[in-house]
Amino acid sequence: MRAAESVADPVAASRQHERHAGARRLGQTAVMTIEPGRTRFRDDPTTAVSYWLTTGADVPAPPLSSDVRADVAIVGGGFTGLWTALRLTETEPSLRVVLLEAETVGYGASGRNGGFCEASLTHGLANGIAHFPDEAAFLEAEGVRNLAELVAFVHDEGIDCDLEATGTIRLADQPHQVAEFRSWVEEAARWDQPLEFLDQAAVQAEIHSARWLAGLRAGPEQNVLVNPAKLGWGLKRVAHERGVAVHERTRVTRLDRIAGGIRVSTAGGATVTADHAVVATSAYSGWLRRLRSTFVPVYDYALVSEPLGPDRAEAVGWHGREGLSDVNNQFHYFRRTVDDRILWGGYDAVYYPGDGVGPHLDRNAATFARLESHFVGAFPQLADLHFPYRWGGPIDTTTRFTVTFGRTLGGRVAYAIGYTGLGVG
Repeated sequence: MRAAESVADPVAASRQHERHAGARRLGQTAVMTIEPGRTRFRDDPTTAVSYWLTTGADVPAPPLSSDVRADVAIVGGGFTGLWTALRLTETEPSLRVVLLEAETVGYGASGRNGGFCEASLTHGLANGIAHFPDEAAFLEAEGVRNLAELVAFVHDEGIDCDLEATGTIRLADQPHQVAEFRSWVEEAARWDQPLEFLDQAAVQAEIHSARWLAGLRAGPEQNVLVNPAKLGWGLKRVAHERGVAVHERTRVTRLDRIAGGIRVSTAGGATVTADHAVVATSAYSGWLRRLRSTFVPVYDYALVSEPLGPDRAEAVGWHGREGLSDVNNQFHYFRRTVDDRILWGGYDAVYYPGDGVGPHLDRNAATFARLESHFVGAFPQLADLHFPYRWGGPIDTTTRFTVTFGRTLGGRVAYAIGYTGLGVG
């Protein structure tokens, strides 16, 4: 998932909007015909899982088995739910906070994204200027502060999430993009956002591919890389240490306003009666009717390779280990992992009719094959590299490409939705 987090490119912001809107209008993405024998893709259901979720052994918390009382009930065990719980404990340590997750912590976008953790709160500076012209400078500064605090929290709490302060390089493969990159360096500087322009020789010296014509480098104050599943497990551990009651495998089925509060009902029959509730289920929020009109679930897919090994690693260069993305209408994002695999994702943004979401959509053989062929096109020297991990998941997209906050049920229920691929930061 772009989560992440992974593109936030001001040059391409308007094109991304057109692509997602088109996906909704068409109800499907264009399907490329893959000729038999032209791809090494093998649709193995045993690898239908996010690579990140295989990198640790988190112990699931027990399901909710009896009725409980809380000050705040949180629905959703991803980044939104976990950070909300942690912030509440910092605000008032005595609060009784109960967090309910339908599957396991990090099951959704928080455990499936690319691990790009960006400072932008507005899906890129250009998008922020377009939608929040009077607040763009404040939002940019707030985003940088937010990322710095996140990094400090990870260090202070001893969360081992493979955090790498490498920054990013955005890549041009079309001549008109090179000119846009040059102009954007000057524009970004006016907003105190330092970018470094890399010409063709410089970018190809960094990333060994004849495809790239130029690059834009942003520093670690704008983006760090993480293992998002490990980050989620670490946040869960800190929440537990602070007294938050976390219950996994506990599916919430409805919220009801009652005298003086909210009743949270679960599929297992147990309830939470709380003064307030927070809905933090992102693209899986169709269960709450109030939120169905606020977002569109659009599926994103990714691959992770086998380890490179020394020879392949030298062939690709990329010694700075930056997070990379191109800036085309249909774009790719890619990065190296700490065990030296390559994550390669993006391009297709698939809308399934009826706002379709579910495990049956987490795999798309045509998209996986297309991603693999695109990778070989960018890095032909790695044509023998195999991708044993491949998965997908829904992104909660909004028309403004920015997160939306609100309240419902008489103000007793708060929600955050619409991260549009930037939910990690």
